[in-house]
Amino acid sequence: MTDRVQRQVRNPLGPALDKALRELRSLDLYQVAARAGATVVQAEQGPALALPYYGRELVLAWPSGEVLAAARPLFPAAHLVLLHYLISADGTPLADRWLSFRELPDGRVYDAAFRKRACLPLVARFGVRPEALEAAAQALGGQRLTFGDSSFMFQVLPRVRAAVVVYAGDDEFPADANMLFDASLRHYLPIEDVAVLGGLLAAELVRAK
Repeated sequence: MTDRVQRQVRNPLGPALDKALRELRSLDLYQVAARAGATVVQAEQGPALALPYYGRELVLAWPSGEVLAAARPLFPAAHLVLLHYLISADGTPLADRWLSFRELPDGRVYDAAFRKRACLPLVARFGVRPEALEAAAQALGGQRLTFGDSSFMFQVLPRVRAAVVVYAGDDEFPADANMLFDASLRHYLPIEDVAVLGGLLAAELVRAK
């Protein structure tokens, strides 16, 4: 087995990361920073991009895309989402209007997979005790909303805003959960990455809890 194949076996995201890094290197550092709400900083290795991730600073080397500093451990898929965010960002302002995943452009195609990846873990962890969501949400800088039995908004990235809503079960209806996103999100991430983002947010909340 060649070294390249061995790397791909160890990291199935390897080819996608390589492709994203090639795309990122073709872009202008300062335009990327302006569109994504990031800041250009000087790291020991050279230029870098600093941006908040769940309210805490994360630093990526330019143009290698290497994570130089992160306040919390990143799930492997989060690195790829971050790169796609920087590549896709076009500077569109937040819409301040919530949409469910299936209401986003192309969202219906991936909705079943999204619910399995993002919503069902929240039901399993918080459906019986939605009040327990608060402690986990606070660890991620969540801000309370008024939807459902418990809900919080998260500023995932400078221009990526998501909300988690939990509905407690009762004698008539089973527990449920949903995620909402700012209507501008497709200016910053492809729909496949929005699905991954939902799963990552659910995993962060479960890990925080």
